[in-house]
Amino acid sequence: MTHPNPRMDLRPACCSSTLLLVLALLLPFCANAASNVYIVYMGEKKHDDPAMVTASHHGTLASILGSKDEALKSIVYSYKHGFSGFAAKLTDSQVEELKKHPGVISVKPNTFHAVHTTRSWDFLGLGYDQPSGLLKKANYGEDVIVGIVDSGIWPESRSFDDHGYGPVPRRWKGVCQAGAAFNATSCNRKIIGARWYAKDVGLANLSSGEHMSARDAHGHGTHAASTAAGAPACWYHAHGRVTCSDAGVLAAMDDAAGDGVDVLSLSLGGMLESPGSLHLAARGVTVVFAAGNSGPVPGSVQNASPWVISVAASTVDRSFPTVISLGNGEKLVGQSLYHGEVPAVSSNDFHSLVYAASCDEKALAAINVTGKIALCFSPQEAAGSPPGAAVSDALVALFTAKAKGMIFAQYSNNRLDTVQSMCEQADLVCVLVDYQLAYRILVGYVADDASSPVVKISPAKSVVGDWVLSPRVADFSGRGPSVAFPAILKPDIAAPGVGILAAKGHSYQFMSGTSMACPYVSGVAALIKSVHPGWSPAMIKSAIVTTASVTDRFGMPIQAEGMPRKVADPFDFGGGHINPERAVDPGLVYDINPKEYTKFFNCTLSPDEYCMQDIEKLYLLNLPSIAVPDLKDSVTVRRTVTNVGPVKVTYKAKIEAPTGVTMSVDPSVITFKKGGRQTKTFKITFKAMQRVQGGYTFGSLTWLDGCTHSVRIPIAVRTIIQEFFADTS
Repeated sequence: MTHPNPRMDLRPACCSSTLLLVLALLLPFCANAASNVYIVYMGEKKHDDPAMVTASHHGTLASILGSKDEALKSIVYSYKHGFSGFAAKLTDSQVEELKKHPGVISVKPNTFHAVHTTRSWDFLGLGYDQPSGLLKKANYGEDVIVGIVDSGIWPESRSFDDHGYGPVPRRWKGVCQAGAAFNATSCNRKIIGARWYAKDVGLANLSSGEHMSARDAHGHGTHAASTAAGAPACWYHAHGRVTCSDAGVLAAMDDAAGDGVDVLSLSLGGMLESPGSLHLAARGVTVVFAAGNSGPVPGSVQNASPWVISVAASTVDRSFPTVISLGNGEKLVGQSLYHGEVPAVSSNDFHSLVYAASCDEKALAAINVTGKIALCFSPQEAAGSPPGAAVSDALVALFTAKAKGMIFAQYSNNRLDTVQSMCEQADLVCVLVDYQLAYRILVGYVADDASSPVVKISPAKSVVGDWVLSPRVADFSGRGPSVAFPAILKPDIAAPGVGILAAKGHSYQFMSGTSMACPYVSGVAALIKSVHPGWSPAMIKSAIVTTASVTDRFGMPIQAEGMPRKVADPFDFGGGHINPERAVDPGLVYDINPKEYTKFFNCTLSPDEYCMQDIEKLYLLNLPSIAVPDLKDSVTVRRTVTNVGPVKVTYKAKIEAPTGVTMSVDPSVITFKKGGRQTKTFKITFKAMQRVQGGYTFGSLTWLDGCTHSVRIPIAVRTIIQEFFADTS
């Protein structure tokens, strides 16, 4: 039995497929292993022939290092498909020389990024056995290729059986890269390709159990990939257990561009701006990122580039009730994934129950919990602690004290699966309850029982259906506003990411994280691409965002977990919760010419005064959302919609103005009379009702055709008096 880690990572990560391509990024155990690797970005490639692009990189390096041989020794990756650039081992002086070289846009150090870590497709209305709907319209995603950048793949899993699949698409240009415990026969008609990246890591620096191949040692990539809708895909093993590097991720993106993927799914944190994802979007590839697992703290959203889809995590209509039987005959219900498998605890017997406060080492010093079930309360200050820290501390202390289990009171944090994983390692029975239920046990039974209190924990049941309040935005899901780019509203959309059951190795496991939500959006994007092969990534993103749901199945506003739970706003879930059936027929879309992003990207590379002004006006981009972080008096923005619905149709604007702001739309009625993709442009004006240094308030603009289509964009506005004012009160 292994000792539970007192600070183990509680949230797995990433994303998945429709024909599957695996891009596997191997992780160094120590991030300093590649501290001398730099990323050299050179913009658009000057040649169509990849060999010529690579040769130009060698020439550039040779001019700095003195010879072609030294250049070949130095270079780690050559980016030659989607854009031009390379990763190389360089000294500080060589970096300074390269920055002066004509054609070099930027030189940045190689950094590392953490990964963000069944029933859910039915919950989204995409049950495989449905006789009609999006799956059927999209021919179940046939001929759409999804690339997954993750920890690799376990190809023997039954989730990747290619029975019934047709031939690999002719346009596929990738490979099935062999390696340790992974050969060319590991791919099939569903896993159509795999690559792995370890040049900037090296064998000596791999995490324990990692393979120099696309083989998934962690299980995260396999879990995420098996979540998405089934069509051909390729895996790019670009990271392993802990982190992945810029150099490897960019190499995976570059290969994806050359291999012919339609959708690329990644669950990586901290990618502030990415030339790889920008160039992919310019080539028609929809890029989907996880929004991060650092919520519910405001400003914790990651991956805020406007050309990618950033995905928040939500719950599904599944619950795991566990009956807690007290010695006084009362039966209460908690939540657990305990199924009666702990050897020391019989689910048919009563066991001693003892109150142990926070159950940490200090609390247990004066309490005997050996052989008992402990009633624990997460301390109030744990609300500001790292997620799961209080549970982890309690488990370590209870394991050391030889307890049999715990009933743990806490704020709702959507981490039942990760808590259960730790409990299994410690051979402890664990049940999660809220504070009210724990207080009832303590005051109504434990403190009032003159004899020794006892408790029986029954195995958990799995319950699905209307009585489970869902969806809710997960407590850990990254929240807006974007700290780096506040004029871009993020995240974009929410999708199931809590308690997702999917493949891990030869078996299956529950996992939670925005990484689990990412493959759902990737899968839906692939289905939309199958129905509308000519749509741009911006059109697909717009369709997903503008058709999202902001209410649950009962018509009640979707809530966001946190302290306290509240009605969700655009900084929690962007446009709302994904609605696949509506997304395939949005009526109107907000399209963007990828060239409009160029100014933004250049500014993030070199934020001089001119560029800062441009970044602050990013709300002028034709995005399916509006964020105005600096409303002093009035601001007017323009948006253009493209008709992808009926040829002749009239839409009327419905306005929900943010509190404290007046909002108008001109024109408020738009009519389309011609065929083809006709466009209409309109202006939205915001005026502050008071001069105040305020916080963000939220609204929306919806175009209604009075029949089928409701095209809604979320809006966030902050009124200010003085710029760069720090509100820390």
